[in-house]
Amino acid sequence: MSASPLLPVDPPPPLPARLPAAPDELALRLGYAGLLPFGFGALLSMVVRADVQPYVLLSLAVYAGIIVSFLGGIHWALAMLVLAVPHRRLWTGVTLSLLAWVSVVMPPASGLVIQAVLLIACYLIDRRVYPAAGLSKWLTLRFRLTAVAVLSCFLAAAQA
Repeated sequence: MSASPLLPVDPPPPLPARLPAAPDELALRLGYAGLLPFGFGALLSMVVRADVQPYVLLSLAVYAGIIVSFLGGIHWALAMLVLAVPHRRLWTGVTLSLLAWVSVVMPPASGLVIQAVLLIACYLIDRRVYPAAGLSKWLTLRFRLTAVAVLSCFLAAAQA
């Protein structure tokens, strides 16, 4: 009898004994690279022709919604690693994803503003959650990424 192609042959690698206390070089590079769609989208929203602008705004709004969902998913990851994450954090993750989804289907002028507010809310929540998980040193990166993303969303919303 052969193993199913859907089941792994080898067990998955064990989870790390603890999470990295601070972002390493790859995390920094990927985090800052993740700002490119925000900055590029905001810039494009200011310079493209009027007939193209709705597509630029939509693409930025979709990306912002994905990022808000990603940030909500971090709370699920912490819970899965059996860290002291209260059940309300799971609800927080789900709520952020649902609000991001609703904001994506709204007109960009309002959807991007809501997404900027959600990004700020994610950061404020993480300022309370990360220290309890031993992740305080990630907050500097989180603040920088949040500041640029929020500014980009507000600038693009102003162009809508």
